[in-house]
Amino acid sequence: MAVKTADTGLEERWRDILAVHARTMCEIDRVLHPHGLGASDFEVLDILASALPQEGEQCRVQNLVGRVHLSQSALSRLIGRLEKEGLVERSVCAEDRRGVYVALTGKGRDLHAAVQPLQRAVLARTLGD
Repeated sequence: MAVKTADTGLEERWRDILAVHARTMCEIDRVLHPHGLGASDFEVLDILASALPQEGEQCRVQNLVGRVHLSQSALSRLIGRLEKEGLVERSVCAEDRRGVYVALTGKGRDLHAAVQPLQRAVLARTLGD
């Protein structure tokens, strides 16, 4: 018979968190798939939409890295895909040629507005009390 320790309780809580995260991400992927988006795609659009209220405002890609759960290279590929679809635009920082900015396009802002209620409904179902 296994003895339940404080570490065991922490491990169980951690596994519960991971399970809720996995279920939530899978459900978001499922509801956004018909719109050509995944959960990570939406997360980037959502951050850009909420942080930058006006079309054409830009965010440094480096600032996104700390807010999404992707490596810098994975985020760069994701942004490249969103750019190819016309949802975001990238530009180089004039003051620091190493810096890259990303901004929502009108199409990206419209798609975000259309699918945001779907994502929020998933969050309400999976995380609501």
